Amino acid sequence: GGMLTGTQSLSAGTSCTVTVGSGGAGTGSAAQGSDGGNSVFNLFTAIGGGGGGGGTTPANGRSGGSGGGSAISTSSVGTGTVGQGNDGGSGGPGAVGGAGGGGGASAVGGNGAGKAGGNGGNGLASSISGSSVTYAGGGGGSNSASAQPVATGGSGGGGNGADYDTLPATAGTANTGGGGGGSANGPGGGSDAAAAGGSGVVIFTLPTSKTATFSGGVTQTSTTVGSNKVYTVTATSTTS
Repeated sequence: GGMLTGTQSLSAGTSCTVTVGSGGAGTGSAAQGSDGGNSVFNLFTAIGGGGGGGGTTPANGRSGGSGGGSAISTSSVGTGTVGQGNDGGSGGPGAVGGAGGGGGASAVGGNGAGKAGGNGGNGLASSISGSSVTYAGGGGGSNSASAQPVATGGSGGGGNGADYDTLPATAGTANTGGGGGGSANGPGGGSDAAAAGGSGVVIFTLPTSKTATFSGGVTQTSTTVGSNKVYTVTATSTTS
């Protein structure tokens, strides 16, 4: 997905919408991937990641905060949102090349090389929580033949792509916005569905003299880092 940082000035008593985007759902091995949901804090919206291209039409990657990789070289990659993420990678040559990796917050997705899938693009590190954590890595593309290296997900929670023979795709890490790995149409575990993307997260800080209150349905934690309170929101309901 996309990663967005910035500052806003808020008056005491201001109500803000906070939404944690869901990860894109895993899909069938030949289906185009699902997009992730947007994460929102008041005026800021981090766009969910675009789904990867399917083994059958449509093979193009979908656009989003970061773009999904295409399944084949003749189909278009998904484009990332400026200031949030990068484009997906292109699939390998031919009708059954390895799939391109998903874009990450700091790097484009890797291109498929022959029958091997492209690695996911790396995410971007932030120290807002008091320690450096990387978010929004792209998912690895799938292989399309035996004896190929598994495409790894990008740093920041990206899942690995499926191996053609044995290994299913792995999901993106929850609350990182990392992309799920792509599936492969192989005879073994790799024929499983593409893995789901990781859910998003909303992190914000206030001076220690201020306190945020939340409506029902919000899952959050808070800690003090220096002169700030850091709030980490990991889940929200449809009404929060």
